[in-house]
Amino acid sequence: MQALITIVPYRPEWPEEFRTIAQQLQTLLGPAALAIDHIGSTSVPGLAAKDVIDIQVTVASLEEPALAQLPQLGFERLWHITGDHRPPGRDDLPEADLKKQFYRKTERSVNLHIRVTGTFNQRYPLLCRDYLRSHPYAAKAYGEIKQQLARYFPDNADAYYDIKDPVFDIIMEGAYAWAVAENK
Repeated sequence: MQALITIVPYRPEWPEEFRTIAQQLQTLLGPAALAIDHIGSTSVPGLAAKDVIDIQVTVASLEEPALAQLPQLGFERLWHITGDHRPPGRDDLPEADLKKQFYRKTERSVNLHIRVTGTFNQRYPLLCRDYLRSHPYAAKAYGEIKQQLARYFPDNADAYYDIKDPVFDIIMEGAYAWAVAENK
């Protein structure tokens, strides 16, 4: 039986795989896609990750009609996922800043996150990616955390994410300070 959580060493083909999928998405969605970004661990050179390409499509509204075309590219919407986790202590965030649509493609493992421009959850993964790209020691430490969690909880995704998400929220506090200092 295959483990639910498997972390692999960085694969140099991930950026090209993203570009191929992004091009397909841009052709399908046209101007409805305000931005298409490679996010998540596979977007950070050298970072160990699950072999899943995470992509964020930024839209003006989650009600964008063009999104109904995503099944043409093999994306299946997971209707039970309607938002992102709220970082501990962030009671100041409006619920709208955490909403999203989520799709999965299984022929090539892809997680597709549809988020609204200017919201907290739309900026968070971009800042995460850029911070880890600029801070290789933080990226290596984060990779080690993920590898150890996968080792201890290979068949328990809930335990893996219950620990990984708050750890990453700690990393993000440094990312916020970095973004302010760098005018990002």
